[in-house]
Amino acid sequence: MKRERMSCSLFDLSGRVAVVVGGTSGIGKAMALGIAAAGADVVATGRRDTLVTQVAQEIEAYGRRTIRQTCDVADAESLAAVRDRCLGELGRVDILICAAGVTLRTPTLEMTDGDWQRIIDTNLTGTLRACRVFAEPMLMQGDGRIVTIASLSSFLGFYEVAAYTASKSAVAGLTRALAVEWAPRGVRVNAVVPGVFATDLNRELLDSPRGQELIVRTPMKRFGRLDELVGAAVFLASDASNFVTGQHVVVDGGFLASGVNQ
Repeated sequence: MKRERMSCSLFDLSGRVAVVVGGTSGIGKAMALGIAAAGADVVATGRRDTLVTQVAQEIEAYGRRTIRQTCDVADAESLAAVRDRCLGELGRVDILICAAGVTLRTPTLEMTDGDWQRIIDTNLTGTLRACRVFAEPMLMQGDGRIVTIASLSSFLGFYEVAAYTASKSAVAGLTRALAVEWAPRGVRVNAVVPGVFATDLNRELLDSPRGQELIVRTPMKRFGRLDELVGAAVFLASDASNFVTGQHVVVDGGFLASGVNQ
């Protein structure tokens, strides 16, 4: 019994403060609520005030503290404003999850420079901005957990999504680089790599023949459920991962392991 209690406590996030950037929908929202369920106070933020308020109410339903404030990963000052409110009202920041992301399917020769830049700026540079802003108090306190969101396209090429693939490949590299740089100062940086999960970002695509191809490529023969990402997020945010940094935790139903499935 004592051993079981010790094992469970490794995943207990009570007393910690988490910020989920891009935490008002999809993967980010699922992780924000999962982190709250594990005991942390959680600030889930995004660009739309109505969604920020809605997720804050769900977090408070777990008995956790939160803050209602919008921000945009394209704007470092808005990220800093959230950080400063967290420090002032919640006392600290222990966990950051960077979940803001966009994509666009288009032939590369037809892609505009503006579309390319928007995707790179949100997925890659936005992740860097959030990491720099929220790592500052973590580095000062000598402890913290950062979780980025990589992708199957961090490791594989996907058809007509060159900008997204480039951005997520770079997120995987950025995760390793920050992990190496900040590990001596107590901040661990890891990535969750989701397989194919139905979200507002890709729902239309998954209803197409391309979605069926993705099912065929997934040994478990189904898309993931968003709640199935929570365990990886809690693990990386908790003491259970104390000696884990610079890693990419894949939650994909076997997709990356697969060669021929039929």
